[in-house]
Amino acid sequence: MSYASMSNTRFITRTALLAALYVVITYAFSFLSYQAVQFRISEVLMLLIFMDRRYLASLLLGCFLANLIGPFGLPDAVFGSLSTLVAGVLMIAIRRHLGNGPKALFLATLMPALGNGITAASIAIMAGTPQLFWYNWLTIALGEIGVVTVLGIPFFHYCTKNEQAKHFLELR
Repeated sequence: MSYASMSNTRFITRTALLAALYVVITYAFSFLSYQAVQFRISEVLMLLIFMDRRYLASLLLGCFLANLIGPFGLPDAVFGSLSTLVAGVLMIAIRRHLGNGPKALFLATLMPALGNGITAASIAIMAGTPQLFWYNWLTIALGEIGVVTVLGIPFFHYCTKNEQAKHFLELR
């Protein structure tokens, strides 16, 4: 069963649960999640978008809420969510054009690092350090690659092979 065949209530519930999970993980590891050098563990959930594009709503909501309670507040919520949207759309495009093989999966894991140029710019501007834009992007990108690629690929394989995970995520 796919998201497309779920009832609206189940879709809304699943979206809320995954968004809440993103917020809880981000907040639990807040000391790693909100600085120019970020290692946001919750970003491993970004690969859910590669599994099923409808998870983009969950990740957008989760990112927005997690950043809203973070140190930069509303501006970070808006620009961080924009970064998530860009990365998610790129991941969906990769899946659409390349399928879900190992090459496509690897490329998809790099999209959050690419999309976070927006986050790097917003941090540099909000912190009053525009000269640190490239440094911010590099450090955020390295954290994203560490989480989404290094942790995310095993997470992806677990979710696609484990029957309980497949049932919970309602993967085809």
